[in-house]
Amino acid sequence: MSISQQRRQDILDALRRGTVPQYGLDALAVGLLPFERAFDEELEKVSRGGAVFKAIRGEYGSGKTFVSRWLREKAHRLGFACAEVQISETETPLHRLETVYRRLMERLTTPDMPSGAFQNIVEAWFYTLEEDVLAQHDIDPNDSEALIDATDLLMEKRLGEVVRSAPAFALTLRAYRRALLEGEEEIANGLLAWMAGQPNISAAVKRYAMIKGDIDHFGALSFLQGVLTILKDSGHPGLLLVLDEVETLQRMRGDVRDKSLNALRQLMDEVDSGRFPGLYLVITGTPAFYDGPMGVQRLSPLAQRLAVDFTTDARFDNPRAVQIRLRGFSQESLEEVGRKVRNLYADNSAAADRILRLADDDYIAELAKAVTGKLGGKVGIAPRIFLKKLVGEVLDRIDQFEDFNPRQHYALTISDTELTSVERATSAASSVDDIELDL
Repeated sequence: MSISQQRRQDILDALRRGTVPQYGLDALAVGLLPFERAFDEELEKVSRGGAVFKAIRGEYGSGKTFVSRWLREKAHRLGFACAEVQISETETPLHRLETVYRRLMERLTTPDMPSGAFQNIVEAWFYTLEEDVLAQHDIDPNDSEALIDATDLLMEKRLGEVVRSAPAFALTLRAYRRALLEGEEEIANGLLAWMAGQPNISAAVKRYAMIKGDIDHFGALSFLQGVLTILKDSGHPGLLLVLDEVETLQRMRGDVRDKSLNALRQLMDEVDSGRFPGLYLVITGTPAFYDGPMGVQRLSPLAQRLAVDFTTDARFDNPRAVQIRLRGFSQESLEEVGRKVRNLYADNSAAADRILRLADDDYIAELAKAVTGKLGGKVGIAPRIFLKKLVGEVLDRIDQFEDFNPRQHYALTISDTELTSVERATSAASSVDDIELDL
């Protein structure tokens, strides 16, 4: 595949840091072919006004974050807006949907806007509305008052049900537009921030729009409807929203955990009911979250909705099911991704021949086996540290030093400080039952 020099560098920089790259994941994808057709079908369904809820299941290191970002890239190529929200006990608890909504708006991206896309989306929408008004009505483009009034009417018509369930949404949009026309930039920015769920908006801003308080749990769902409408109307087929690391709710207090599970059930039901046309909602979690006593199984209606039989051969898993499992890395797939990274590195290096010769397929296999061995033979937790070592300690040195030979001059070491707490626990455990997590 064709990949720009900047994107290639971004990928390598992320791997060097030991993180999942934000973009360019097609270049690294291994073993995702079984899911691709189903994802494509579901994105097509969403673009036609449907909605999809998808649960991704996998142990630590199986690639949940990778798959969700790979899916995001597919969605972006189709024009979708996307957002990835990390669920956490303190910053983004799942039971506070108003906070989830705020994080979504903070992390909203489009193919042209890698961050902070909401303002551009709103302004593009207003432009579309004005163009539609001028095309449908005999209005002089220079008659600003008539144009504003007609655009407001069309706006409320397009928002439809949102106006009835959350009148403040349309009210704030009208006020935002008026503030821009009046040159009240500070007021306009404050109104946009309020619509995005930000707290502590000044009283003066709220008075301007005749709104009160902050967006609450129920308001967040109605505002999400409004955002989906704006996205569709401004040329975006839909919104891909990823709620990552949902398993963290297992660590929460019992009452908070139960509220979070109920919020997840509510989101599923709302998606199924058709309330959110244009939404592709993805959650990620560990098997313990889906099957264990501290997760989904605590709430029977949720467990029923997410139930999938995984007792059969994984080769025959149904990618169209509401819950899909990632099989994780084998030694072969670990080596395959290593070769992909090596080739990606060599493609932009003046020392390409030396890299391909010294870090040949046999060496990639040797390094992958050595890393896995240092981690107690646990291939599933090896990808992150393997790729970090490969890029930062082997390929970088071959690239920079003509006399460096990894077989002669490099001895693999892995210190505890390089590993995450889960990697340390998993590498030391004789079975998954031995892993102690802070739950």
